[in-house]
Amino acid sequence: MSRVGRKPISVPAGVDCKLDGVELKVKGPKGQLERKLHPNMQVVIEGNLITVTRPTDGRIDRSLHGLTRTLVSNMVIGVTEGFSKTLNIVGVGYKVDLKGKALNLSLGYSHTIDYPAPEGIEFDVDSKKNIIIVKGKDKEVVGQVAAEIRKLRPPEPYKGKGVMYENEKIRRKAGKTATKG
Repeated sequence: MSRVGRKPISVPAGVDCKLDGVELKVKGPKGQLERKLHPNMQVVIEGNLITVTRPTDGRIDRSLHGLTRTLVSNMVIGVTEGFSKTLNIVGVGYKVDLKGKALNLSLGYSHTIDYPAPEGIEFDVDSKKNIIIVKGKDKEVVGQVAAEIRKLRPPEPYKGKGVMYENEKIRRKAGKTATKG
């Protein structure tokens, strides 16, 4: 049995979970999330606990068991607490500003880049420290938006400039050295 899949998910007060066939709807203080689950997985809602079981020990069912439980758990956490990713911008002349709900990024190109906030995502910006915090209720969307912003100017290994995650370690390379000869 999957260790992750066996754990029941506790639903906090103020969160409403409904299962319609294979579609799970979770509603909480931060909003509502919907997801279609795999039809092989059996999701049971009993009071304030959600359990995910699998019908067989087949390879596909085993692989979907822990995944389904984690997706449901992330939905419950998302509508109660939400998720966030922090990005740091490092480099001379690199800066970020918030214009309405869109980011205005200066990343060393000849032009600035406007990145509009997708639905359900908000940005917090600290312009002095060049920090972007991506917040939202859907963990998948928060991670995707953070990855897209990082992709605009990935960190480079020589000077370490670029957009990087908060705890990301950049493997630095030595530059060219002049030889006497």
